[in-house]
Amino acid sequence: MKRIILMVLRNLIYIPYLWIKLNWYASHVDNYTEEQRYALLKKIDHAANTGGNLNIEAHGVDNIPSENGFIFYPNHQGLYDVLAIMEVCPVPFSVVAKKEVANVPFLKQVFACMKAFMIDRDDIKQSMQVIINVTKEVKAGRNYLIFAEGTRSKQGNKPQEFKGGSFKAAIKAKCPIVPVALIDSFKAFDTNSIEKLKVQIHFLEPIPYEEYKEMKSTEIAAEVKRRIEATIAENI
Repeated sequence: MKRIILMVLRNLIYIPYLWIKLNWYASHVDNYTEEQRYALLKKIDHAANTGGNLNIEAHGVDNIPSENGFIFYPNHQGLYDVLAIMEVCPVPFSVVAKKEVANVPFLKQVFACMKAFMIDRDDIKQSMQVIINVTKEVKAGRNYLIFAEGTRSKQGNKPQEFKGGSFKAAIKAKCPIVPVALIDSFKAFDTNSIEKLKVQIHFLEPIPYEEYKEMKSTEIAAEVKRRIEATIAENI
C-alpha cells in the first residue's frame, strides 16, 4: 500500500489528465487501435513504476515471437505482475483475468483498454466460452497472457501447480507458448517497503506447437512450470 501511495504522490500533477484519458479510452476502445491503447497503458505504467521506485529488468526480450498470435504463460505473484510485464514488453497483449479483479479501480480501466476476458472459475460453461474466444483471437493475431496457476502464489518466488486447463486455448489455437519467469514481482505491492526494488522478467524460448502437440495439457503445464522454476533458481 505504501508503494502505491508513493506512485500517486509522485505523479499527482499528471494523474487527473492520465485518469481522464484512461477512462475515455476504456469507454471508447473501438475508436482506437490496439497499438494506440497499448501505448497509453505503457505510458501510465512507466510513470507509476518510476514514481514507485520500481526497476523492471528484462531478459530474453528477443525470445518474444516476431509474428503475433502467441500466449504468454508467466508464474503469478500478485496484482503487479501484468504491470511489470507491460513495462518491458514491446508488443501489445491482452489477458485472461479472474472475475474477482474485474471491478478493482484502475485495473478495471486497464483491462477494458486491453479488451481482456474475465473468467469465472466456478462457471464451467463461461470458462469454456472464454477459451473459445481467446482461441479465435489468437488465431486472428492477438497475443494473450494467461496465469496457469489460476491464482497468485503465496510463497513469493515459488510457483504453485500449473493447471493443464489453462493451456487449452494454446492447444486449440496451435500457437507458440512463451513461458515467462517473474522474480520478486510480489514485493511491489505485498510488502510495506518503498525502497528501490528490482523486478526481473525473463521471457523464455517459445515452445512451438510442433513441440507440444503430442503432449497432454497436464504435461505441457508441468514442462512450462519446470522451465520457469529453473530460471528462477538460476537468477534469484
